[in-house]
Amino acid sequence: MGPTVDDEERSYRTMSIAEAIADADGVDHVPVTFDRCAHVVGPFFHGTSAALAVGDLIGPGQPMNHDRDRIANHVYFSALLEPAVWGAELAVAHTGGGPARIYVVEPLGPFEDDPNVTNKRFPGNVTRSYRTRQPMRVVDEVQCWDPHPPEVLQGMLDNLARLRAEGLDVVYD
Repeated sequence: MGPTVDDEERSYRTMSIAEAIADADGVDHVPVTFDRCAHVVGPFFHGTSAALAVGDLIGPGQPMNHDRDRIANHVYFSALLEPAVWGAELAVAHTGGGPARIYVVEPLGPFEDDPNVTNKRFPGNVTRSYRTRQPMRVVDEVQCWDPHPPEVLQGMLDNLARLRAEGLDVVYD
């Protein structure tokens, strides 16, 4: 299922992570690298708590969404909407304010698979998550999207806190 766009609502629909896992079953993953990324097409999404406008650039050197004490060397984004929803919700949870925002972004340079999710729990890059060292341009804001239920978000926050307390919150950045 390719992405669909409702221009009037500026809502985007992509397959869910669960659908992407099923779609990838039995398919060999071809790694996306800085040297081999041109074949990957968007739209691409970035979740954050930052208020941005069309044309603004998002670059590395900003605090990470899930841990405001860490500065990211990359900009993270996805071809699926759901990982961007997680990014936006985690950013709001860690800044103490909202609203959560999801932007459609355009990479301005090469990108690669996000090593924090690729070949971890599932083979390949089922979340279609990537990272770049170059800026990304905001081309739209997604106005309509479904947040995770509060108990699901709290479960994610509790799991991240547990990993941090155990010293297991490793991020390859």
